[in-house]
Amino acid sequence: MTNPPSASSGDTEAVPFDAHGIGPIPAESRDSTPTEQFWIWFGANLAPINWVLGALGIVLGLSLLETILVVAIGNVVGCALFGLFNVIGHRTAVNQMVLGRAAFGRRGSVVPGLIQGLLTMGWVGVNTWVVLDLALGVLAELGVEGGVVLKYVVAAVIMLTQLGLALYGFYAIRTFEKYTVPATAVVMVIMTIVALSQVSIDWTTGQATTTADKVTAITQLVTAIGVGWGISWIPYSADYSRFVRKDATDKSVFWAAAAGMYVPTVWLAVLGACLASAGNGGDPAELVIATFGVLAIPVLLLIMHGPVATNILNLYSCSLAALSVGVRATRWKVTLVAGAVASAVLVVFVSAHSFAHAFDHWMVSILVWISPWAAIVLVDFFVIHRGRLQVADLYRDDADSPYGSINKAGMVSLAFGILAGWAWQYGMVPVMQGPLARLMNNTDLSWLSGGLVAGVLYLALARRAAVAEPLGMAETAT
Repeated sequence: MTNPPSASSGDTEAVPFDAHGIGPIPAESRDSTPTEQFWIWFGANLAPINWVLGALGIVLGLSLLETILVVAIGNVVGCALFGLFNVIGHRTAVNQMVLGRAAFGRRGSVVPGLIQGLLTMGWVGVNTWVVLDLALGVLAELGVEGGVVLKYVVAAVIMLTQLGLALYGFYAIRTFEKYTVPATAVVMVIMTIVALSQVSIDWTTGQATTTADKVTAITQLVTAIGVGWGISWIPYSADYSRFVRKDATDKSVFWAAAAGMYVPTVWLAVLGACLASAGNGGDPAELVIATFGVLAIPVLLLIMHGPVATNILNLYSCSLAALSVGVRATRWKVTLVAGAVASAVLVVFVSAHSFAHAFDHWMVSILVWISPWAAIVLVDFFVIHRGRLQVADLYRDDADSPYGSINKAGMVSLAFGILAGWAWQYGMVPVMQGPLARLMNNTDLSWLSGGLVAGVLYLALARRAAVAEPLGMAETAT
C-alpha cells in the first residue's frame, strides 16, 4: 500500500497514488484537513446546475425574495444532515456503503450499495452531457464552431480529465479541488458582479398568487435545491471524511463539510433566481450566454470545471460502492470500468437528446431512496449504537458479524420509507408522481415523509429486537 506524505511534508511532495479500497483508512494515511474537505464539497457544488435550479423558484411562480428564503433556510437543514454523515466517516475511517452494514446487515447493505453504484455511474454521463450545450454555446461566442465533432471533442476532454483524477484516487481529488476551486470561486465572484450589474432584478413579482400554488412551489423547490440538495449528497460523505486526521474535532469536520456544501449551493441558486427574475428565463444556455457573453472564456472554464469537480467524486464513490457489494478487484480497475461505461452512456446521450432528457428525469426521480436510507443509518449510528461502531465487525463474514447477514428491521424500514417517499413525491416522470402528492396539489415532501417513516419505524423495530433478544437468550438458558 502506498502511504501519503506525512503532515509535516505536506504540499512539497508529489501527490501519492491512493491504493486504498474499502478497508478502514489507517491512521498514517489520514492526512486530510477539515479545510480540504471544505474545498472538496465547495468545488462539487460550484456548478451551473445550481443556478439553473435556483431559477426554478421563479419558474414555479415564487417571487425572488420567497425563492431566496426557501433556498437559504432549506439548505441549513440539508447541509446540517450532510455534515453529520461526514462526522460518522471521520470517527470510523470507513466509507459510506460499508457503514450501512451496521443498519442493514452484510448482505442487506448490498441493495443500497448497488443503487449507489449504478446512480453514480449514470450521473457521470448526465453531468457531462448537461454542460456540453453550454460549452458549445460559449465557444460559438468566441467564433469556434464545429457541430457534433466539436461536441465529442469537448466531451472527451472533460471525461479523460475526470477519469484520470478519479483513477489516481482521493489524494489527487483533494489536491485538484484545493488548488482549482479557490481560483474558480474568484472567477465566479466576478461573474456574479457582472451579471447582477447587467440585469434589472425584480424582487416582488411571482406568478403563484394563491396560497395553494405557493405551497406547491415551495415544497417542490425545497426538494430540488433546499433540504433535498444536501440529502442527495449524503451517500458520498464518509468516502472522503474517512481521510481526515484523527486529531481533528467532530465540530471542525461538521462545519467544514456543511459550509462547503451550503455556500456555493445557496450562492449560485440565488444568482440563478436573480437572473431569472429579470426575465432571462430558466434555460441554462440562455441564462449563461445572455448574461456572460462578453466574458466567454472565464465562463467556459467555469462550465468545464463544474462537471470535472463533481464527477471525480461520482467515479471515486462508484468504485467504493462496487467494492462494498462484493466486487473483487482493485479500486482503480473498478474506476476504469465505471469510466468506460459512463463514456458509453455519454456517447448515447450526445446522439439521442430525447433519451438523455428522459434518463435525466428518471435519475432525479429515483433519488427518493436516499432520505429513508439516510434516516435509518443516522438513527442506527447516533441512537442505537450511541455514536460508536465496532469497525472490525463491519468486515466479518455474515455468521461472525454481530450485524448479521440481513437486518430485517433495516430492510423493512427502508421498504416502507421508500413507499412513503414515493407517495408524496412529484417526480419528473408520471410513474414517480405519488397519490399523496397529486392529492395535495402536486406538492413534494418526499424527503420528509420517506425519512420520517423509515427513521421512526427503524427505531421502533430495532428497540423491539433489542428487548426480544435477551428474553430469547433467557428462555434458551432455562
